[in-house]
Amino acid sequence: MKTILTCSEMKSLDAYTIREMGVPSAVLMERAALSVAEKIMEYLSGEPEASVLCVCGSGNNGGDGVAVARLLHNAGLRAVICMAGNEAHFTEETARQVRIAKNYGVPFTDVDSVDMNSFQVIVDALFGVGLSRTIEGKYAALIDRINRSNAYKAAVDIPSGIHGDTGQVMGTAVKCDLTVTFAYKKSGHLLYPGRTFSGHTICADIGIYSHGGNSYAKSFEPQDAAGFLERDPAGNKASFGKILFLAGSAGMCGAAYLCAAGALRTGAGMVMIRTPEENRIPLQTLLPEALLSLRADSEERRRVYEWCDIASAGCGLGKSEDSVSELLSLLQYCRETEKPLVLDADALNLLAEHPDWYSFLGPNTVLTPHPGEMSRISGFSIEEIKADPVRTASEFAKRTGAVIVQKDACTVTASPDGEIYINESGNSGMGTAGSGDVLCGIISGVLAVSRHLRSGKSPAGPAAAGVYLHGMAGDRAAAELGMSGMKAGDIIDFLPRIS
Repeated sequence: MKTILTCSEMKSLDAYTIREMGVPSAVLMERAALSVAEKIMEYLSGEPEASVLCVCGSGNNGGDGVAVARLLHNAGLRAVICMAGNEAHFTEETARQVRIAKNYGVPFTDVDSVDMNSFQVIVDALFGVGLSRTIEGKYAALIDRINRSNAYKAAVDIPSGIHGDTGQVMGTAVKCDLTVTFAYKKSGHLLYPGRTFSGHTICADIGIYSHGGNSYAKSFEPQDAAGFLERDPAGNKASFGKILFLAGSAGMCGAAYLCAAGALRTGAGMVMIRTPEENRIPLQTLLPEALLSLRADSEERRRVYEWCDIASAGCGLGKSEDSVSELLSLLQYCRETEKPLVLDADALNLLAEHPDWYSFLGPNTVLTPHPGEMSRISGFSIEEIKADPVRTASEFAKRTGAVIVQKDACTVTASPDGEIYINESGNSGMGTAGSGDVLCGIISGVLAVSRHLRSGKSPAGPAAAGVYLHGMAGDRAAAELGMSGMKAGDIIDFLPRIS
């Protein structure tokens, strides 16, 4: 599991390493610069005549950039320093690095006269993760010149102009091919548009380590997600969870199929779909492994509720009177029994129309809204949600007491007790009809399989694992099929290859 920090957490950890652990700041800066220089030399391997321009600000990020230029210069490359920051505002470390660079004979150039296109690489060391103001004036003009150049662009820590916490563009930002950050990734590297501006992001170990405090967020790695799908070798179909899907409406059986198939491909032992009679033949044809419960039989409700270990509702459900009755009954039952419940699609739309139903939500409920649904159920505007998804997901989780899986290009999962997961898997090919239904099924499947491993624990971890597995399967599908031609069913087909 990777730790993701905010800017303030990183600043605190940096200060702790220097003051409490006794590591000199100059040592940390040297190690940071060396990690960047090594990546640039890897990129320029075989081009001994290549030239590098390090554009540096007056803060410590600029000091890192000056040290990078000196290391490249000493390695035999043509490295030039362009000090864009005001000398009067140099930090102590940056002033020291400038003196050292001059001692080594590293050339300096003027901001106004430098030809950006005469360099193969431009190192962006203007502003670090501490940027808190909108970039304008001469710095905006300088960033525009950098972006218009043909050079390969590498950021020190984070692209200048990207907010380190939210990933938002602070007026303008350097569009980088590579970012080398230090100790831990920051949320601004993962959230859009920061992820796009960061390019390929590498996290370098420079000697800063956690001192045991709670981190801002987590990000899954493959082995973490696999841990939620551990299977008992002596198990049977009941051991791996029974899921009830309240899904589908007349003429809308596709969503019911996608969520149920996603759950089975994730490893769930048994799946039952409660759906209208019109969907019986198509679903039995498409997915004979699934059991069916026909909604015309209202007497059967309680029996199928008691049968399942996990319930899920909303995919293709519709908003008819019958759908309202079915969903309300399921909400009440799951609240009474504390049985895990996943709500998606029309279940969320109905929740928005019946605010009194919020009382049925609780710590065993998982909501999986996309930005439009999130806006309807939370009251946040879509602009707010996209500008700061961690804040909106966290606040709504605390408000409702439920786990929120806020879907978008970068999905954020938040629990009422402060757990936050930022997802790194997935691609734009997954932006296709039915992908969300598959995700609902995968999350339900992970909850079902992992229930014996995580009894009494929050469903936030399994839900975030489901998001990660969904993205991994999408990445495998994109690698073999291409993003443009992907459909939701492809994600299901590739699940067995990654889970």
